Amino acid sequence: MITLHGPEGVVAEGAACAAHPVPSHATWLDLNDPSEAEIALAEEATGLQVPSRAALSEVQNSSRLHRRKDAFYLSVPMFSFDEADLSLSPLGFVLTRDRLLTVRFQRLAAFDAVKARQAEREGPASSVQVLLALVEELVDSMADTLETMSDQLDALSTRVFTFDVSAKGEGAAPKRRDLALRRMLRAIGRRGKALAKLRASLLGLGRILPYVAGEAESWLRPEEKARFESLRLDVSSLDEFETRLSETVQFLLDATLGLINMEQNNTFRVLTVVSVIGIPPTLLASIYGMNFKHMPELDWAWGYPYGLALIALSALAPAVYFKLKGWF
Repeated sequence: MITLHGPEGVVAEGAACAAHPVPSHATWLDLNDPSEAEIALAEEATGLQVPSRAALSEVQNSSRLHRRKDAFYLSVPMFSFDEADLSLSPLGFVLTRDRLLTVRFQRLAAFDAVKARQAEREGPASSVQVLLALVEELVDSMADTLETMSDQLDALSTRVFTFDVSAKGEGAAPKRRDLALRRMLRAIGRRGKALAKLRASLLGLGRILPYVAGEAESWLRPEEKARFESLRLDVSSLDEFETRLSETVQFLLDATLGLINMEQNNTFRVLTVVSVIGIPPTLLASIYGMNFKHMPELDWAWGYPYGLALIALSALAPAVYFKLKGWF
């Protein structure tokens, strides 16, 4: 989808962008998952080269931040903000003094928010102001996501460290405890994956801000320079917050793996106790099952009950011993 925006909202949309020259007040051309025809239309309407998805996905810094004549080509891997689809999609900006061209491949609430502000005639006017508004909305979305993840990790922490208490009663069955631990492990893994994706987006925005502020310094007004610096500090603080959350994820992962190891140790301990309890009766039954000719117990009237009692006692004694020692 191709849309041309001005300070007061949509100027042209779709094929209408090619119907007439781009108005001077049209500062922002947004391409959302564009087709080849829409890319050609955008290039004809603006005179700017639209980067391909492959070009926007390149990881080297020189490909993500570079200048061609009077246009800055910027790209960042952008978090999807969708918990069901933890993926990164490239987001590209082509910035000139007069216009901003954005290329994206997913719906982003930040773009919808800026468009709504423009429709209400409260939006940014210049290309730099549009870029700042978009980055501010993206940073706000990331901050909200990190706050949500922090709450989720707090809840997971409570589940991990109260596991033995919550697993009593009906949940004490080994199968149920195993299922609960698996669910916790998966939940922690999802949070860790989401944080890694979000960190990639933060690092990308963190590189864009000082680059544009330095390279386009002659374009910027004092208040715009201040906004760039404020955004840089916001991204830096979010990066530190994300680092602490990543450490929390690692801590919870270690704790959960420790619980899993303890559950496995308990299983092996029970098997060990059972095997030790079974050894003396097996030994006695083997002795009395040898059927030698001269075995005094064979002539006893109470020999059979005696043998059974001795086998039972040899099994009961280790069981009582392990019970007193708290092994089970």
